[in-house]
Amino acid sequence: MMDNWLPTAIRDSRWFTWPFFYYWFKGKNIDLYMDLKKLAYEMTEEEFSEMYRTVESVAYTRPTDMNMPSVDYLISQIDKNARNLLDVGCGRGFLLNTIGERNPGIQLTGCDLYDNIPTLQKAAYQKGSVYKLPFEDNAFDVVTCTHTIEHLREVPSAIAELKRVARKQLIIVVPCQRYFYYTMDLHLNFYPIASYLQKEIHIEKNTCTDVQGDWVYIGYLNK
Repeated sequence: MMDNWLPTAIRDSRWFTWPFFYYWFKGKNIDLYMDLKKLAYEMTEEEFSEMYRTVESVAYTRPTDMNMPSVDYLISQIDKNARNLLDVGCGRGFLLNTIGERNPGIQLTGCDLYDNIPTLQKAAYQKGSVYKLPFEDNAFDVVTCTHTIEHLREVPSAIAELKRVARKQLIIVVPCQRYFYYTMDLHLNFYPIASYLQKEIHIEKNTCTDVQGDWVYIGYLNK
């Protein structure tokens, strides 16, 4: 509502957004989070990763950043013959757990920056960076990466790694979102229209569907 209805001069002003940041991040590290779009590129990779590992916000209680219609749509589009699936940036494992409940025959693996994920019940787990995934080429029939690349500093490198380990499908979900400097979601990259995302991923055969505010991109690979 704020993004769509408030004048930009108000919506994207520091004085207006500061109270929202203070509430959202529980009064901690407000200046860092408000100026992340500038400060992110001055941080080392370890500093940047540690920020995400330790951030506290009101949103932490949500099981996933995706909306349920996009979760349902993503699962419905998984190749019916897929034997295994990797979810990169798997968070607390909501998507993998849901896939495991609905498709018990598929072998699932999660990958993220955490040492372990106690809530991940339906999949194996491997700690790793999206820029250097600890898997062989074409290791997974399906690779998913949801609400992750909008946070990254080096999107082309991450996309190249996701493509490298995927054999049949690469499924990426990002929010359909306009750019604002002050955004409490800590996003660095914005995809208000489908072609921005399609150009970034650059797989010839693809679909990119707006599912209630989430772009669900599916790239079809021939490996």
